[in-house]
Amino acid sequence: MKKLILGLFIAFGISACSLNNDDLNVDCGSNVDVAFTGFPLLCNYSVKTLPNNPVAIQIKSEQELLADFTKHANTCPNPSDPTIDFTKYHLVGIFAGAKPTSGYAIKITSIVENGCEMVINFFEKAPQTGEAITSTPTYPTDFILIPKTAKRLFFNRVQASPDNIVIGSFASQCTGADCQKFFQLNDYNILKFQNVVAGSYDFGQYKYTAKTKIGEYTLFSKSITAEIAALKGQTKTYGNPNTSEQGGVYFELHQGSSVTKIYIDNADTADQTSEIKAFKKAIKDKITALNNN
Repeated sequence: MKKLILGLFIAFGISACSLNNDDLNVDCGSNVDVAFTGFPLLCNYSVKTLPNNPVAIQIKSEQELLADFTKHANTCPNPSDPTIDFTKYHLVGIFAGAKPTSGYAIKITSIVENGCEMVINFFEKAPQTGEAITSTPTYPTDFILIPKTAKRLFFNRVQASPDNIVIGSFASQCTGADCQKFFQLNDYNILKFQNVVAGSYDFGQYKYTAKTKIGEYTLFSKSITAEIAALKGQTKTYGNPNTSEQGGVYFELHQGSSVTKIYIDNADTADQTSEIKAFKKAIKDKITALNNN
């Protein structure tokens, strides 16, 4: 396995190509954001040897992939296409190493590049206060596809909150490509999930495209009504969106160990207060704006 030890990071934004003194005077130019795609690799592959220590990998061919991973039958209910076009993309993975319990995670947040290097930013999450955990050891990972590159990769640990919001529009009786539109809002980026199936909202099974955008979680949180905020950790449905032709909107709020899920019928049903209707409109308007960008 081709390893880049996670302790050997350069600082975010540094313009030198490496840590070697001979390279410090090289002008690599300004940094620009790099688009990447989240890739649920473990739906269709398993790691042959799970690393006990933090490592990162860059895989450039199918042969390299099969050297480190074993292909298996799909284990996700609705996975994206597991194939990788290595003429266009490289697979990048980060491993947090062995953890004593569940509740840990590692996540790539953004990528920037200049004329001679690519910097991949990531953060790690530990179990949150009140979070239900198991005593089984875990090995947190994250996998993405990046544009094929000959530049050197560096990995930079950043501070970020795992809190996020997922918003979506769905219609269970619609099977077209545009029926389900789902996005995750973080304070460091926006994820657009691909090929989401109505009613199947385990978002770890879907590919996504990522766009760097600061503060979207905090900004949209201001739209949350007091009624929904009071439902912390609960699931509630307004109307009957899962069986009606008109469908509805979806809202999922992750705050620490709490996960709140809300389904709202597109029709203005009797159980929707004026505040819920306004919140529904805010979700729809945000989805439209994100879908058009």
